[in-house]
Amino acid sequence: MHLRVTLPLASAFVLAACGGGTTTPPPPIPTTSVQPALATAPKARGEIVITGDASPASHGPYRFDGDYTVRFEQIAPEDPNLDFTTATSFVVSLDRRAEIADGASIALFDAARAKQTRKLRIDGRFYVDVSFGDYPYVIRFTPRT
Repeated sequence: MHLRVTLPLASAFVLAACGGGTTTPPPPIPTTSVQPALATAPKARGEIVITGDASPASHGPYRFDGDYTVRFEQIAPEDPNLDFTTATSFVVSLDRRAEIADGASIALFDAARAKQTRKLRIDGRFYVDVSFGDYPYVIRFTPRT
């Protein structure tokens, strides 16, 4: 009998200590299904399309052979009008080993922008390492003929 009285009292005490369960939980963080335009375009033959939510992140390895147009785009789902020039630079490199910059690294991007494009020749097997970036991103490698 003692146990039956103690358990309800203990439960009441715990609920009272937690505010009695009468507080409203915080609203959920808004989410969005918005994707950068670069991620939603149909994938052409030989293209490599990489998406991510934050850094650091290592993707791959991928085999590259030739000339590529490399583009990135990042978005701020919570602020579609964000001026990325005031944000952390988006820094990406190609590395022979995941998350390890060495003498064979190729710097791809180091830009505080929403998007950027560059053309270069890439030959070999590389990881795509995103070392800095605070927003969802897409990186697209398009072979040039």
